[in-house]
Amino acid sequence: MFRRKNQSHSEQDGEDKQHKVKELRASLGQLSGRSAQYCTDACLKRYLEARNWNVDKSKKMLEETLKWRSSFKPEEIRWHEVATEGETGKVYKANFHDRYGRTVLILRPGMQNTSALDNQMKHLVYLIENAIFNLPEGQEQMAWLIDFTGWSITNNVPVKSARETINILQNHYPERLAVAFLYCPPRIFEAFWKIVKYFMDPKTAQKVKFVYPKNKDSVELMKSYFDMDNLATEFGGTATLSYDHEEFSRQMAQDDVKAAKFWGLDKHAPGVNGYSAAEVAPEPESIALPATARA
Repeated sequence: MFRRKNQSHSEQDGEDKQHKVKELRASLGQLSGRSAQYCTDACLKRYLEARNWNVDKSKKMLEETLKWRSSFKPEEIRWHEVATEGETGKVYKANFHDRYGRTVLILRPGMQNTSALDNQMKHLVYLIENAIFNLPEGQEQMAWLIDFTGWSITNNVPVKSARETINILQNHYPERLAVAFLYCPPRIFEAFWKIVKYFMDPKTAQKVKFVYPKNKDSVELMKSYFDMDNLATEFGGTATLSYDHEEFSRQMAQDDVKAAKFWGLDKHAPGVNGYSAAEVAPEPESIALPATARA
């Protein structure tokens, strides 16, 4: 009897949420072009979830994102435009997924190599889009691993940069971040964190986990998300953290071709990052739609 009640409640909740999705879609009016392509049911659900299923608040949030995407044009960014930012491997997509099949981004703030905020944000947005594009079928979120090796107060990420990163992530990529592990940050980082946390909404802040090698609970939590054989020693694992900029650039060039094809931009991008389209063209087998496009 209780099981039936629970099932009934679950089904009702699902129906209510589906109704909210339809209500939000109707409130947006007729969409066209990339906005229509972006606003799948899965996308609308993420914005509703981010605003506790309040249709009006979700609509406002989504419309602000569509305005931002129209101006920033994240789907048009190509690796060759941001490759300089990535030379040190300060942010890159890992060659493994977490235990839930999520794409993993590795961030190494101690490897910062530039000072132009606009270019840094363009680089980060490119990699967020790429991480989403490479999510397995049925997976909507990514994981972040932040390595503090080499980090110090002298090469600290400016508050303005951290604030803009948070703004982009939580306002324009809601419910995309599953978890962010900050591995062994130095004590001086705690003061910086108190400032940065002020700009986060509670939902985002709860996804940030601090891990210290001597704190067994935090280490066990991290192990529940990752196979330690995949993790580098910098994260307490057994693998070697190595970033090959040339190889990573080739991978991104290949992904650029696929992304351009998906967004209908392939006719305008015959070559990427020094490679011809023929060199980096994907195999003829079917390509899974990126999570931004899945209903």
